[in-house]
Amino acid sequence: MMKSIFPVSRTKLFSLSTTPLKPFKVSVKPPPPDFDYRREIAEESRAAIADSHPELLDLADNGSLVLVQKKRFGPVPSWRTEFVEPEFIWLIGTTHVSKDSAMEVERVVRALRPDNVVVELCRSRAGIMYVSADEELGKQMRSNMFSLSGTGFFGAVGRSINLGGQTALALRLLLAAFSSKISSDINRPFGDEFRAARKASEEVGAQIVLGDRPIEITLQRAWKAMKWIEKLSLVLTIFRGITSSSNISVNKLKEASSDDDKFQLYEQLSFSYPSLLLPLIHERDTYLAWSLKRSKAVNNSKRVVGVIGKGHMNGVIYALLCDTENLRFRDLVGKDWYGGGGSGGWIGGLVKSLVRDTIIAIFLWALYEFIIGGT
Repeated sequence: MMKSIFPVSRTKLFSLSTTPLKPFKVSVKPPPPDFDYRREIAEESRAAIADSHPELLDLADNGSLVLVQKKRFGPVPSWRTEFVEPEFIWLIGTTHVSKDSAMEVERVVRALRPDNVVVELCRSRAGIMYVSADEELGKQMRSNMFSLSGTGFFGAVGRSINLGGQTALALRLLLAAFSSKISSDINRPFGDEFRAARKASEEVGAQIVLGDRPIEITLQRAWKAMKWIEKLSLVLTIFRGITSSSNISVNKLKEASSDDDKFQLYEQLSFSYPSLLLPLIHERDTYLAWSLKRSKAVNNSKRVVGVIGKGHMNGVIYALLCDTENLRFRDLVGKDWYGGGGSGGWIGGLVKSLVRDTIIAIFLWALYEFIIGGT
């Protein structure tokens, strides 16, 4: 395993005292420490792939492709009795800076011709799928998993503030700059697999589904989960990463293609700050699993392909197999965002903070452009 660029936590995973997150109505259950999807389902998955699509067996053998059949799903909740879950969910584990992952995604989508392709993106990050390979490399480098895109600058800033507040926006801009720095260091853009998924889906007539929780909500919950000393440490570490000289070699990039640890920032953050494990990993794993088997987009589908980072494979498969029957999407995004959250108090709060948030947003965008311009 490659050394993390973030500080390594010496605290036991569940013993760290943190600011309590607003509880969900139903708790998210992470995989038990001994759960390993390869031991749980790999043999059954390989046999099914060999029977239906033997041309994809090499991807099953290298661990990139897993087939989860409907018979292995957890129970359909009573309140969704009219919902028909997909017959087959095919998961492709990817490395976000790997050309091989992009080619694997294209192969799978073209071979399976699925009804839906669920990608590990939300609306705010969907723009990464539409960065053309013909565009200048610098623009490709700036498009990453945290960058503001899709609705123009002010639209993106407004959405980030409305969903996550100014602290989530600040953290997002810093992580966007940091991701661009890494991309520049290795001379590879992020997200080729998502562009490949969009292209192949258009070719076969599959619907693209944005399967990840809004990044604004994820970062807001992550920020609230941290103690102030952790917040300070995180910001300082990111700034050091942005301003440091490149030390990522081509050989390290090749090594990372096997486990993705160096380039999965969410996983690194959670490893360094255990209080982030729930909002950054476990909640998102469950959200992705629900998008794959329980969202309106996949209702009554036969084949669904999921394009997710390798670091999410274990948690997503666990959520598919070991269902929390009463958990709903709104439990994973929070009542305030999903249903409105009050009788008008949020309007007053929004108006009151509008000037402050606008000033902060403009300042942070200027900082972001300054940092990116120097990388």
